[in-house]
Amino acid sequence: MTTHSRALDELAERARFELDCVNYPAREWVKPRSHGGENVLDVAIVGGGQNGLAVAFRLLRERVTNIRILDRSPAGLSGPWRTFARMHTLRTPKHVSGPELGTAALSIRAWFEAKYGAEAWAKLHKIDRRDWHDYVVWLQQTIGIETTNDAEVTDIEPLEDGILAVHATIGGKSERILARNVVLSTGIEGSGRWLIPRIVSESLPKDRYAHTADAIDFEALRGKRVAVIGAGASAFDNAATALEAGAIVDVFARRERLPSVNPNRWIEFAGFMRHFGDLPDADKWSFMSNFLAMNQPPPQETFDRCARFGTFDLHLGSPIDGLAMDGGRIRLVTPHLTAHYDFLIVGTGFSVEMADRPELSRFADKIALWQDRYTPPSGEESPVLARYPYLTGAFQFTEKVPGAAPFLKNIYCNTFAAMPSLGGAAGISQLKFTADRIAFGITRQLFLDDAPGYVPALKSYDVVELDLSAFEANRAKRAEKVA
Repeated sequence: MTTHSRALDELAERARFELDCVNYPAREWVKPRSHGGENVLDVAIVGGGQNGLAVAFRLLRERVTNIRILDRSPAGLSGPWRTFARMHTLRTPKHVSGPELGTAALSIRAWFEAKYGAEAWAKLHKIDRRDWHDYVVWLQQTIGIETTNDAEVTDIEPLEDGILAVHATIGGKSERILARNVVLSTGIEGSGRWLIPRIVSESLPKDRYAHTADAIDFEALRGKRVAVIGAGASAFDNAATALEAGAIVDVFARRERLPSVNPNRWIEFAGFMRHFGDLPDADKWSFMSNFLAMNQPPPQETFDRCARFGTFDLHLGSPIDGLAMDGGRIRLVTPHLTAHYDFLIVGTGFSVEMADRPELSRFADKIALWQDRYTPPSGEESPVLARYPYLTGAFQFTEKVPGAAPFLKNIYCNTFAAMPSLGGAAGISQLKFTADRIAFGITRQLFLDDAPGYVPALKSYDVVELDLSAFEANRAKRAEKVA
């Protein structure tokens, strides 16, 4: 065992001790439920990355233990950090906290210093994405949260009595899992899909393009000409990875200039992240319409990864007017040039369209959207924002028609689609605030559901704390002596 391995083991022991010190009240309190002879989970969490883990951890702290995490990734690969995330480091500052839920021994700093030393932390600028992945895996193992991997959720079926049947394919076999609540921690695209513009999908064969979230064989692009569409961080991450593999890369963006100010840094304060959801709808809409319109720049480090190559060029003010196969190559047309490429990478983000999600498609038309609840003043219209789901303060879906889908209150949307309603989700910065709100909503409902049985349970409670038998015996003896 290495010194670093011992240090991590000792840190895990310290973390468990700290959790044990604050484990009050320790009593499990949720009444078990069954349905048709089958056991019912209190909570099923779909998605085993950092968001799903944080929610599970928060529920365990509240002594809600009848939970199960379902993740489609193979064991050890939850989250994007070792798959399609292609940045070198996280975009957030190194002092970010969240999934540790305030337990210092579980923090990224404690983990990093145990593995690499305090001096390495002091010199660190930003956290390597692979280190973040390994940290999240260590955190999960230390807390003791089990995850069912290779589990693809295909449907959520509402049953009677408020029970939800989660249909999944697990290790190639179909399984039905019953739950009182379902939390969807399915990532940034978890309320829609990664977006491929029609001009791409209708003009090119599938083997000549990929989204930034797809698996890409970058080594196969060595010496090839590659076009990247989009000016967000992921577009530049993929451009940099292609350049580093030896490709010649052009990035195309509609915008006339790259933004230089990152609005995400402005919202990173406790007041906003905890209480944005308490604002009136008009204030939420006004803020988010401005926030989303600002866009965010690629990190300086990511842009510099590209700019250091003489084989890189950036074309701003260059929407794609035409795409076609031409003599075995991709002919790309903008208002300013026509050029030929061997491969196209699409970095155009994602759409919020719940009907595109198999787990939501059964009742997507019953989910209230912002356009169903709020009409913005003239000049502030946003068709994109209008399509986001209108959520409660605890991240629950709401009904488009009251009374038509009461089961929606038991489904929690822990994805980027929560942005307009709660001011944040799916990112590291908001983890602890999101987990708090979701856990509050779940425990509140679990408590209220069981409330009719509390008076009978109180009346039948018979755990004796005060025993007067010794006192009564001694008093009887004293009485005998006096007599």
